Amino acid sequence: MTSAATPATPAYRRLSVEERRTQLLAAALSLFAHHAPDEVSLDDVAEAAGVSRPLVYRYFPGGKQQLYEAALRSAADRLELCFAEPAEGPPTERLARVLDRYLTFVDEHDAGFSALLQGGSVAETSRTTAIVDEVRRAAAEQILVHLGVPEPGPRLRMMVRTWIASVEAASLIWLDEDKRPPAAELRGWLVDHLVALLAATAATDRQTAKVVAALLALETADGPVGTLARRVVPVVGDAAHLL
Repeated sequence: MTSAATPATPAYRRLSVEERRTQLLAAALSLFAHHAPDEVSLDDVAEAAGVSRPLVYRYFPGGKQQLYEAALRSAADRLELCFAEPAEGPPTERLARVLDRYLTFVDEHDAGFSALLQGGSVAETSRTTAIVDEVRRAAAEQILVHLGVPEPGPRLRMMVRTWIASVEAASLIWLDEDKRPPAAELRGWLVDHLVALLAATAATDRQTAKVVAALLALETADGPVGTLARRVVPVVGDAAHLL
C-alpha cells in the first residue's frame, strides 16, 4: 500500500523592503495599542513579527524611538481618516459616523491611545508631540468643513478646538471607566455636546449664529438636534422667569 504523499511545504517568499517594513510596523502598532511605549521592547516587536532583533534594527536603525515614531505616524494617518466623511446628509448624522469610527479606533488602541494623549513616556519627543498636534488640527479642520466654514473667526475656531479637546478627555475617561457607558451612548453625548457649544457660542458670535441657522435648516425632527431640543425644553422650562 502506497503511503500518503507528504504535503508540500509552502515555498518561502522573501518580502520586499516595503512589505517587511509594513509587517514590522503592524507588529509594533499591535503592541503599542495595548501597552504603553515604555513597556514595549525591540525584542517584543521582533518576536511579534517572527523575525530577529537585528532585522528590526536593519529597518529602524534609530531603534525603538524611530520605530515608535513610525508606528505613531501610521496610527495618526489612520486616526485622521476617521474624520473624513462625505458632505452629505444632516451634519450631526455625519458627525455621528465620524465619532463611531473614532471610538472604534480608541477601543482598539486602548492602552496605546491613553499613553499617546497623556504623554509622560520616555518615547515622547517634540516629533511625537507634533504628530499628535497634527491629528488635532486635521480633526478641527474636518469639523469646520462639516460646519461649512472655510474661514472661521477666532470664537468659532476656539469652540471647535475646545470640543476636540473634550472628545479626547472623554475618550480617556471612557477607557478609565472600563468603556462605560456603551460607545453608542458616548457618541450621542458628544454630538449633543457640540450642538450645545454651538448654541452657546452663537448667542454672542455673529458668524456662529449664521452657521447654526444654516445647520438647523439641514437637520430633521427625528435627528440628533431635534431629539436634543425635545429633551432640553423640559429641563429649562422652569427658567422662564429669568427671561
